[in-house]
Amino acid sequence: MPQFRRQSASGRILLAIGLGALVIGASGCTRIRTHQGYQVDKLLVDSVQPGIDNRASVEGTLGRPSFVSQFGEQDWYYVSRNMRQLAFSTPKPVDQTVLRVRFDQAGNVVAVDRTGLEQVAKISPTGDKTPTLGRHRSLFNEIFGNIGAVGAGGMGSGSAPSGSGPNGS
Repeated sequence: MPQFRRQSASGRILLAIGLGALVIGASGCTRIRTHQGYQVDKLLVDSVQPGIDNRASVEGTLGRPSFVSQFGEQDWYYVSRNMRQLAFSTPKPVDQTVLRVRFDQAGNVVAVDRTGLEQVAKISPTGDKTPTLGRHRSLFNEIFGNIGAVGAGGMGSGSAPSGSGPNGS
């Protein structure tokens, strides 16, 4: 049976610090799962029926919508999205549900449509600069470009004719 040496107090402190740093470092690599928007309850969503329900019954069943269509109140949208992110990376959608409830002029439900992740668009800007119209000037041109460009005419020459002051004197 091997003999174990007793560790000194400083050795135990260093071991504790090392283990603590390992735990903190490993916790930074955990997956972060978040939910955004409406909490979808499949039973409640399935209970909304075209031709039977109206705006008041839909609001009572599903609650206020995430947003309403901009051109009149014909469509109500309930948006739900689950996201996943690893440490400091960009969050990515894992699951998305967009529930659209369409109404007629009288306020009765006409249709209930669902879409998912197929509607998510990935936007990737090109480069790290936004193209703009205008002149392309360097830093030194921006700083020193106006030296000598501003005229000094009328800047207190003292030779103004009499009677040309603001009060006519």
